[in-house]
Parts: sequence; structure tokens; C-alpha cells
Amino acid sequence: MNKTEFISVAGFAISLLFHMTQTEVCPSSCNCKSLGEMKGLHIDCSSRKLTEVPALPVNTKRLYLQNNSLTSVPPGALDSLRSLEEVKIFDNPWNCDCHILYLKLWLEDVSAPSLANIRCATPAPLKKKPLSQLTGNELGICKRLLPIKCLEFFWRDLILIAGAITTLILVAWALKFSKNILCETEIMDAY
Repeated sequence: MNKTEFISVAGFAISLLFHMTQTEVCPSSCNCKSLGEMKGLHIDCSSRKLTEVPALPVNTKRLYLQNNSLTSVPPGALDSLRSLEEVKIFDNPWNCDCHILYLKLWLEDVSAPSLANIRCATPAPLKKKPLSQLTGNELGICKRLLPIKCLEFFWRDLILIAGAITTLILVAWALKFSKNILCETEIMDAY
């Protein structure tokens, strides 16, 4: 084998290895079909009574999760699906509290038509309301959307700013007061 043939074989082996590491295994609860070499996967997890989104291959192009028992999607669960072109996720009993916010924002970025088809199942005041129409007030049922540590930093920073402003006011008052004393002293020395 000459040097050119070796480089060709090595390049093919490396590209094959790279392709194999990019293609993950189909979730056991789903039906997967290849859309052709390097084009991605069609993953059908519909009507499987799923209660959570399975781990999905990164090369997923079409994802069908409709007609399951999904109530929410954990934050970050769908972030690796960067080549996704189509998603169907309707007909699930979505719990539209603050935990649904990740799914709402993700679908706004990835698939607005899919977002339009999602209806809330719970809580009762939001039943059958489209997820796309929920406002911050309706999703504001949770007391805190920011982690506690972020709130601690907010209060610490607010106290530091208030302290700095108070210090500046006191320094300005002290300078003015010292100027008045200096002027009075000069006036008295003049008499």
C-alpha cells in the first residue's frame, strides 16, 4: 500500500468513525428511520404512553412525540437537537405551570407551528388554553423563576449600591460643611 492509498483509507476510517459517534442509538420506545446518509433521523415516539422525553440522537431531523402522557419537558432536554426540522408534540396532558416555560421558549425558537397546537391540560383555569397564548402572569404561579443565589446577589448588590450612594452624599455634605467652616474662619480672621 503506497502513501496515497494509506491516507485515503485512513481518511475514510476517520470519517466513518466520526459518523458512528455522531449517530446515536434509537430510543427503545420509539421507531427510527434514516433519512439517508448524513441527512439525519426520523424518530416516531407517538402514541407510546411516554411520561418523559427519551434521550434523543443529536442528528434527529423529525421528531414525533404526539399522543403520549407528557406533562412537561425538563430544561435543556431538547437543546442538543440542533438539526431538527420538524416536531410534533401535541395531544399530551401538558401541565402549564412555570415548568412548561422551557418548552414554550424552545418551541418559539424551533417550531412556532408546533407551539400553536399545544393545549394545556392543567391547572384548571388554563385547561384547553393554547400554550402559545400564555402570559407571564399565567405562568407566574411559581414564586421564584430566578434561583435563590441570583436573588442573593441582587440584594447584596442593591445594598452595596445604596451604601456607595450614602457615602457619596456624606462626603459631599462634609466638603460643603468644611468649606463653610473655612469661609467663616477667614471672615473672622479678617475682622
